[in-house]
Amino acid sequence: MFTGLIDATGVIKRRLNDVERDGVKNNGVELLIGAPYKGVKRGESIAVNGACLTVERVVKGGFTVHAVATTLGRTLIGEWQKGRAVNLERALKASDRLGGHFVQGHVDGVGEVVRVVEANDALLVDVRVPPEAAEITVLHGSISLDGVSLTVNEMTSSVIQVSLVPFTREHTTLGKLKQGDRVHVEADVLGKYVRQLCRSAQ
Repeated sequence: MFTGLIDATGVIKRRLNDVERDGVKNNGVELLIGAPYKGVKRGESIAVNGACLTVERVVKGGFTVHAVATTLGRTLIGEWQKGRAVNLERALKASDRLGGHFVQGHVDGVGEVVRVVEANDALLVDVRVPPEAAEITVLHGSISLDGVSLTVNEMTSSVIQVSLVPFTREHTTLGKLKQGDRVHVEADVLGKYVRQLCRSAQ
């Protein structure tokens, strides 16, 4: 479980495709991520651009993770190359402050940036989100884009708008978004449970 409050940014240092495990090749991707963390442990969960991944090895200045085929099928990880900057967040402790919203690290799909506009000291970003995420998103509710907890500023049936404050622009990768970029989208988990309960009651 995460909060969507990014605590570091990292860089993809190496990418390996079709990693061989126990003598068998698979279709996953292994990434070496450079990060400023201390005390990372093998088996720890870290959200990488909002996708919850497990630390396989801890190395000096970073860690490795493995994204399996199912993860690649619903995220952009399969397209990531060496040098890409990523948002990072370590898993929430029970004693931590919940400054964002509950983020599971389970990416629902990929959204596309359709407009970016400067508005005084904020950056307004319009994102076309997958239908399954749009139907459970509400005005002034929460949504996660590339792992960042954000408030829905405006919305239509398929496009949500978020407002990036200077701190978010400076401390995450979202400040560099431009029209045509794609991002990981995770809708608010509360909406998912309400939707399922409503379907079950029909």
